Amino acid sequence: MSDESSRWKHDGVRVIPGGSLDPNTAQTPGMNRMAAVDFARAGAQKLWAGTVTIHAGAKTGAHHHGPLESIIYIVRGQARMRWGEKLEFVAEAGPGDFIFVPPYVPHQEINALADQSLECVLVRSDGQAIAVNLDIEPVEAPEEVRWVDPIHR
Repeated sequence: MSDESSRWKHDGVRVIPGGSLDPNTAQTPGMNRMAAVDFARAGAQKLWAGTVTIHAGAKTGAHHHGPLESIIYIVRGQARMRWGEKLEFVAEAGPGDFIFVPPYVPHQEINALADQSLECVLVRSDGQAIAVNLDIEPVEAPEEVRWVDPIHR
């Protein structure tokens, strides 16, 4: 085997088995995050990826992820997202939907179902998982916001 080929054997593609995800990540009350891909586990320089589960009827505290962009893909369940300085905006997402959270946006993930866990895949734009918990008094009745595709109106 050539030196180049040998290098790719251990520094190329990595498959992280679902049963070996790492729960030792920054946690937010009301949810469980588990790391699949980060610098320590896979050598990722610009990404963090893992899973998040929110138990039936539960919600996280208000938080943001600093300068990181986040993408949440809903696998099972119904997510209700609140965001804003007073969590004054709300939208829902179901299986197959993606949620994009820009840097520093205060938000809260809520499991909209009282009888089923909310299971998601989470990807962030850095090799670490930053979670900054916030003390926010949310508005009582948030305004529903629907996404408008800016390209395909």
